[in-house]
Amino acid sequence: MDAYDEGSKARHLPDGPDGSLPEGPASAGSTPDSTPCADQESTDQESTDQESVGEESTDQESVPQHHDSQAPTVQAPGPQVSGPQAPTADPPVPVPTPTGIASLPLRSQIVAALALAVVAVVACVHLGMVFLHVAPSNTVTKQHGRAIDDWIYPEFEQNWKLFAPNPLQQNIDIQVRAQVRGADGGITETGWYDLSALDGTAIDGNLLPSHTQQNELRRAWDFYIGTHDNDNHPVGLRGDLSQRYLRRIVVLRLDREGAGGKGAVVESVQVRSRTTNVPPPKWSEEQVSDTPVLRELPWWTVPEEDVTDARTEASAG
Repeated sequence: MDAYDEGSKARHLPDGPDGSLPEGPASAGSTPDSTPCADQESTDQESTDQESVGEESTDQESVPQHHDSQAPTVQAPGPQVSGPQAPTADPPVPVPTPTGIASLPLRSQIVAALALAVVAVVACVHLGMVFLHVAPSNTVTKQHGRAIDDWIYPEFEQNWKLFAPNPLQQNIDIQVRAQVRGADGGITETGWYDLSALDGTAIDGNLLPSHTQQNELRRAWDFYIGTHDNDNHPVGLRGDLSQRYLRRIVVLRLDREGAGGKGAVVESVQVRSRTTNVPPPKWSEEQVSDTPVLRELPWWTVPEEDVTDARTEASAG
């Protein structure tokens, strides 16, 4: 057995492309008998070691090193400036705080929603009633005219005299006198009480005058003359209502003024209007009469219920 056969257990080099051993300077022109077995083994061992070293270096380069990132980092004192590659955390997005009705509890939100719905419905109904009141006569106003009037009068009545082609240029004073029965049973007649002047005195200097001081007496008189002719005869179904309304107002005013003295009872009243023209400005050539025009109504007997209601309202006020 030769030396090549004895070293057959050693690691052989890879064959060439044609199945033969790779040619090299050591193998060219040599025979198996001329190469010692020990040299072959040492050559195989060195090539194996080199391959192992190459594989280890390749593994070390491909595997990322994590042990450095886990080591504690010591920062120097002073202002810290983050580099362009330093990761920055996004600021937290603030949650908007609910406002208005949304900030209320659920039960309160339901109550507020219902209240807004009621206000919206009432506003729509009121605008519709005012529109039908000022609109020309139509099918709706003919069928539901009474309901419209009950909603409008007396607080929301629309007076368009300010915008008429010939605006109102008169001062109308409502005056009243009464026959009262005194404590001794005698009947006396009072003088004229200028109720419009009393209202004017209460309004002067008052930043927030009441609705009754401004409009109650005036609207009651307009209501009466609109439902009566020049002979004071009622026209239509509202004539009696306007008369009773005006009578109750003047009885209340007389009781407030203490007509006839303490303990006196109003038996009958008479109302009149005193109309005077507003004088034109100095630069105007218009000529108007300055003589007052009086319109006296007949005497009205005051029922007991009007006197009782007047005293009750006066004591409550």
